[in-house]
Amino acid sequence: MDAIKAKESRIVNTAQVLSCDLNNYDTLFGGVLMKKLDDAATLSARRHSRVKECVTASTDSIDFLWPIQQTDSVCVESFVTYTGRTSMEIFCKVIAEDIVSGERRVAATAFLTFVAIDENKRPVEVPGVIPETEEEKFLYKTGKERSEMRKLRRKKSKELAAYISLEKPWDN
Repeated sequence: MDAIKAKESRIVNTAQVLSCDLNNYDTLFGGVLMKKLDDAATLSARRHSRVKECVTASTDSIDFLWPIQQTDSVCVESFVTYTGRTSMEIFCKVIAEDIVSGERRVAATAFLTFVAIDENKRPVEVPGVIPETEEEKFLYKTGKERSEMRKLRRKKSKELAAYISLEKPWDN
């Protein structure tokens, strides 16, 4: 299976911030942004793997760096940065732009992991990724370390799950 250039999976989605998307601080709800990130990352994963379905395996991190105001546009850009056999790491960056002044800032960054699946809901192999820009090369070079951290975190989460009660709170 031939590797694919990172830019082939790039998704760019820009939208205005609506009043219904604001929290009580008059900034974009984190959950609204999380949905935008998952939507863009899903498309990047599907575009890279060229399968009908990809499922979110993990949201590794979302770092909210700068609040997004109603006077801003919000641009979510995502692309595949690193791949395993059946999984893809997708990097998302969020650029907020003040519509009046034109000032742009990185408002958030995120890493999500997706698995490509076939019609029987079984994982399928995905192509490797070819980084070209300095940003893509840096993310690719540091991808293996993030992948190892994900594996360790997943192992620890499974260990934790063994201690989590399944009893209904009102049964105690």
